[in-house]
Amino acid sequence: MIKSALQIARASYVPKKPAVLEKNVTLQEGESTTAVADHEELEKLFPKTYGRPILKFVESDKEVSLPATNVGVILSGGQAPGGHNVIAGIFDGIKRINKESKLFGFILGPGGLINHKYKELTADIIDEYRNTGGFDIIGSGRDKLETTEQFDKGLEILKKLDIKALVIIGGDDSNTNACVLAEYYKSIDAGVQVIGCPKTIDGDLKNDLIESSFGFDTACKVYSEVIGNIQRDCNSARKYWHFIKLMGRSASHIALECGLQTQPNICIISEEVEVKNQSLDDIVTDIATIVAKRAENGDNFGTILIPEGLIEFIPAMKGLISELNDFLAQNQIEFDAIRRSMRREYIIHKLSDENSEIYASLPEDVASQLTLDRDPHGNVQVSRIETEKLLAEMVKDKLDKWKKDGKYKGDFATINHFFGYEGRCAAPSNFDADYCYSLGYTASLLIAEGKTGYMASVRNTTSPATEWIAGGIPITMMLNMERRHGEMKPVIQKALVDLEGAPFKELAKNRDTWAIKTSYIYPGPIQYFGPTEVKDEPTMTLKYEKGVM
Repeated sequence: MIKSALQIARASYVPKKPAVLEKNVTLQEGESTTAVADHEELEKLFPKTYGRPILKFVESDKEVSLPATNVGVILSGGQAPGGHNVIAGIFDGIKRINKESKLFGFILGPGGLINHKYKELTADIIDEYRNTGGFDIIGSGRDKLETTEQFDKGLEILKKLDIKALVIIGGDDSNTNACVLAEYYKSIDAGVQVIGCPKTIDGDLKNDLIESSFGFDTACKVYSEVIGNIQRDCNSARKYWHFIKLMGRSASHIALECGLQTQPNICIISEEVEVKNQSLDDIVTDIATIVAKRAENGDNFGTILIPEGLIEFIPAMKGLISELNDFLAQNQIEFDAIRRSMRREYIIHKLSDENSEIYASLPEDVASQLTLDRDPHGNVQVSRIETEKLLAEMVKDKLDKWKKDGKYKGDFATINHFFGYEGRCAAPSNFDADYCYSLGYTASLLIAEGKTGYMASVRNTTSPATEWIAGGIPITMMLNMERRHGEMKPVIQKALVDLEGAPFKELAKNRDTWAIKTSYIYPGPIQYFGPTEVKDEPTMTLKYEKGVM
């Protein structure tokens, strides 16, 4: 295999990890836990795994000898930088415990478990993928593990390979599946542990003990580099407004982090839009007002960051989408049978009066995008809704009207962007390389301790890696009940941007200045070598949250 100079250099990088993981360890148990909401209902659904304590690994003076343990691993959902290092950490951890232990990877996500597609991950294979981006070591998939039939089918291959533990690397939905699977296997005494690892570049799988989902750091650095490049071009040509949509379906963490890193003229935060009960026209008016003010200073250019899931946070649109999701979940076959040219009218006559009026008012292409196939979890695929194009067109229409009324005298030309897949498989930053390896190693130790239904946790991550704290949290403590496919189901509660949190307050404090002045920052590419403060720097979100700015 031909490799670039950087690939060769990164292959030799040895990830840093918590100092305690270099030693003999034992578990320190905290207090029992409860779910974030719906306690009684969730305790009934998860009688075997609910209420378990938070765990922390501490140094022990005892050396423990354990039998060989075969472990399976699944990469689930969208890619995120660092996944290969999680697997490397698991491999090194189980081999340190007993060199006869084996690691098996299930091919193309949860479907590999169900369909018995797998391969043994040997040292030669693992070494080829250390510190690399992507999930191509075994591939990923979006199949859901949610039925007893699937669980039993998976158990057949786990028994055949003598696998005693399964690590599911994924986001909130994937780790919800891990929680349900752990409960089922425990309830039937299957003898298989299930451990989760927090992955998603969206950054919405976190809490006080899961300080960051892996991949968020790298993806935001990649996007911020390109945004900075665009802003340099923008400030050079001085004739375009760039509407930049960023990944983040259910939360605006990426937009917020990139906003803090690059200081654009406008950074929309979906959660704020919802709290302020803003309409689509309110958002358009706010943007147009800033465009007009900059034009008064002769600045007919600027940058706007837009969260991917914005449209779902506009209260009126959120109600429409919720009704559409429920309706299509029950009537998808009938809807698919209708001619495309007739579908808009069909939907209009099937919705409530309020939502029918909103739907009818939308541009044809946006209305069509709202009825496209749902994702495996029953949600509208917001990445296919061209929100950046919609806003650019609506702002232009408003400015044209203002120009006729003598309220605006500038020039307005736009360029639209969507940054998504560009950040998902980048070579992980040092932070993600270290963090992911530590998560995988921690997962191996949770397995050795016989735990199930836990998520690997590595915290204190604004300190040097040697000072990080490793442990585990019960996945049930992150659950609540939500409506999916028209039914109430247990799911991990998404972590949204906290409008009272330090990161958002920093943005809010500065955005009026950034709107009118050209205050751009140009972060440049990810640095893997050089001073510690450059190559190991965590996200600004983490630093503001931990008060270390």
